[in-house]
Amino acid sequence: MTRDKTPALRVAGRPMAAHLRVRAPLLTRRVVARLLAELPVYAELPQEEVAGDIAGIVQHSLRQFADVLERRRPARAADFARQRDSAALRAEEGVPLDAILAAYQIGAAMAWEELTTGAEPADLPAFQEALGYFLDFQRLLTSAVSAAYLEVRQILDSQEHGGRHALMTALLAGDTAGHRPAPRYAVLALAFGPHPDEAGSGQRARIAARRKIRRVRTALDAVADEPALTALDASGGTALLPFSSGWEALHDLVAGAAKAADIEVTAAAEIIGPAGVPGAVAQTAEIMDLVRRAGRPPGLYRLADVLLDYQLSRPSGALAALAALLAPLDRRPDLLSTLERYLAFDLDRRATGAALHVHPNTVAYRIRRISALTGLDPGRPGDLQLLNAALVARRSLH
Repeated sequence: MTRDKTPALRVAGRPMAAHLRVRAPLLTRRVVARLLAELPVYAELPQEEVAGDIAGIVQHSLRQFADVLERRRPARAADFARQRDSAALRAEEGVPLDAILAAYQIGAAMAWEELTTGAEPADLPAFQEALGYFLDFQRLLTSAVSAAYLEVRQILDSQEHGGRHALMTALLAGDTAGHRPAPRYAVLALAFGPHPDEAGSGQRARIAARRKIRRVRTALDAVADEPALTALDASGGTALLPFSSGWEALHDLVAGAAKAADIEVTAAAEIIGPAGVPGAVAQTAEIMDLVRRAGRPPGLYRLADVLLDYQLSRPSGALAALAALLAPLDRRPDLLSTLERYLAFDLDRRATGAALHVHPNTVAYRIRRISALTGLDPGRPGDLQLLNAALVARRSLH
């Protein structure tokens, strides 16, 4: 970037802009260390956030003020877009505004001390000019940060009582009179794995949970025709997406949400018109329960993926008889777990052994024992179907 030839402001014999720019990385580390030491809410933030967005915005602000000093022109309100975006994220995470403003004040004080150390009486004109830019910069920054923060908090605080919440309530109740629902919805039951930063309790864990939810919501909104209707907490929840795409888009959505939030995401889904939402919510919840009980991996599931489990979970006199096929294994949990993994891995002894941390030959021995005790051999197609059905029936009854 070509800079103009305005004479440099100098204090203590140093060009202020160039000095601040060179010292910005070290000064950033010192500022962040002080924030962690003096502001408890920052000490409880996830480490990735401190090293990423927090450190990034500190260094950006330092370099931005260096540009002001170099140009010898005040900053403009439009220059603070990154600080506004950062404040909006902190608002979504519940970081108090006073802590955010205190952090900027700490950074500003440390930057000014760095710039003016060693100043002499002869530096007074440059000192006064720089101080004018500094105070103006702080005024504009504080105004931008406060406005962005309060705008997001107002939206978040009112959203619960707004039209989207009312529409979701109406859809779930099956009574959309007075509302304008979308023609079609993707109904999702969602289960979230924990993020490493959620371990323990306290502000850090709460912020990590809110960040996880925010990232999932962003992924949902990116796929939905209109903003998604959600009722989510750290463990998952329900989402209704106004939706005109197909199943492939939902598969991509679940994978994208998991990547964005850096967690495992399991989803059960149905695509339905507004009148079918209550039934779809109940069905996806049941699909999710079947997926969990079967120990299936994260990903997207629909009814077609769990048809056998779904059918066998219905009340039926056949359930007890099917489950009884595995009664000879009741006292051998090692054989039951081996059978479950063996079937889940499509009769692959090596994959089963790796999952159970045993040798493939041990798997083969256990399968022979299962066959001897139950009279059913997974290698025979008819017996394989019975064993799958018996496992599902057993899960349904226990």
